[in-house]
Amino acid sequence: MNDAAIGIIGGSGVYQMEGLAELTERHAQTPFGAPSDVIVGGKMSGRQVYFLPRHGRGHRILPHELNHRANIYALRSLGVRWIICVTAVGSLQEKYAPRDVLLPSQFFDRTSQRAQQTFFGEGIAAHVSFAEPLSPNLRKLLAEAARESGARVHDGGTYVNMDGPAFSTRAESEFNHRQGFDVIGMTNVPEAKLAREAEIALATLAMITDYDCWKVQEEPVSAVTVLRHLVANAATAKKILAAAIPRIPRRADWPEHFALDSAIVTDRKLWPEQTRRKLEAILSRVT
Repeated sequence: MNDAAIGIIGGSGVYQMEGLAELTERHAQTPFGAPSDVIVGGKMSGRQVYFLPRHGRGHRILPHELNHRANIYALRSLGVRWIICVTAVGSLQEKYAPRDVLLPSQFFDRTSQRAQQTFFGEGIAAHVSFAEPLSPNLRKLLAEAARESGARVHDGGTYVNMDGPAFSTRAESEFNHRQGFDVIGMTNVPEAKLAREAEIALATLAMITDYDCWKVQEEPVSAVTVLRHLVANAATAKKILAAAIPRIPRRADWPEHFALDSAIVTDRKLWPEQTRRKLEAILSRVT
């Protein structure tokens, strides 16, 4: 069995990945359209790694414009079975300061475009288990790598996903703060849902850039305040990724890699052939 590949989805400020050898570029097309940008492949620590800048190089795509289905499908088509997402977030609690790293363990979904958060439909119904939405094993590896890299890391917490592109109102931010949620962002829930359907283990490096706007002692979050911390956060994220990649197993045999075993409810005899072909990259193991 060939080693399973590792995918990196780079967030705000992380538009490329240094340290990759034997570089290739993939201009992917999927049944769901084109991904955010060219996917750059290469070797790091002897592993095949594919890097995709979430917002496109130069940050050209807003959160609500992202084609998450194309991004995840393209990575799965390349043999990716682990994904590490790097994402900029706002802190909802005093203890999480800008430039800290939080490794989410839970989500609260406030997004509105739910129809774009599944590959299924068109004659094949599936309902993946999502009680533990991020891979605990991969999060543990990221925590070890983050501590080794000298980052101030918080292992576990709830990520609230809003639509954007505008930042929160103060009323929304204060509500999320009072609920005890930990960080807020605009991108990660769709990625995690689709990765689970694609039988990919996913975990997230949430890089804190601001205190949203619940903390009245701080200036309200703006693109300017976020940008102040992006460069430092990007450097930290790249150090953590370089330390984490050698820790990831070569064989894809974690629970997330078998998510469809208990998810598909439509009898295979009833699968429309056109839909089966459309989803071939993620259905190949169970057909």
